[in-house]
Amino acid sequence: MRYSDFGRKLVLALKHGDRPDLAATLTPWLVQAGRDLIQQDTIIAPVPLHWRRMLKRRYNQSALLAQHLALHVERPAILDLLVRPRSTKPLDGVSVPDRFDRLRGAIDFNKRKAHMVAGKSVLLIDDVMTSGATLAAATEASYAAGARRVDVLVLARVCKDA
Repeated sequence: MRYSDFGRKLVLALKHGDRPDLAATLTPWLVQAGRDLIQQDTIIAPVPLHWRRMLKRRYNQSALLAQHLALHVERPAILDLLVRPRSTKPLDGVSVPDRFDRLRGAIDFNKRKAHMVAGKSVLLIDDVMTSGATLAAATEASYAAGARRVDVLVLARVCKDA
């Protein structure tokens, strides 16, 4: 969906509004949008949160979406495939090049899980895509873990008004 108006309200309620229950309700949209990306060897993985942000928020909205999606499409989810060893400042109002700079090296793969993705397809799940910097960093980490292919699926996309 487009990250504006009602779509923005839904994502913000899931992300910051203490509404983790929305993940189950919103997952069928991901199922529909991602149907062609899911293969026999697909493993589903969320974009990770840094542990401090996880403590503050109490849940990772992307992990909830990934978990529900995996149940719907009967594919495995590795909720801790990727890790965020370095905290990054919020990206609101930051230019695209600065977003990519901030995220360089901020996402890595979990060394204990790499054997589970070697040679397989990874479907990265996130709640919203703005510049693509976070998903680019997660994609690089997935390839570093040995993924054969990486696709991304997001609940909402920020679009510039024409």
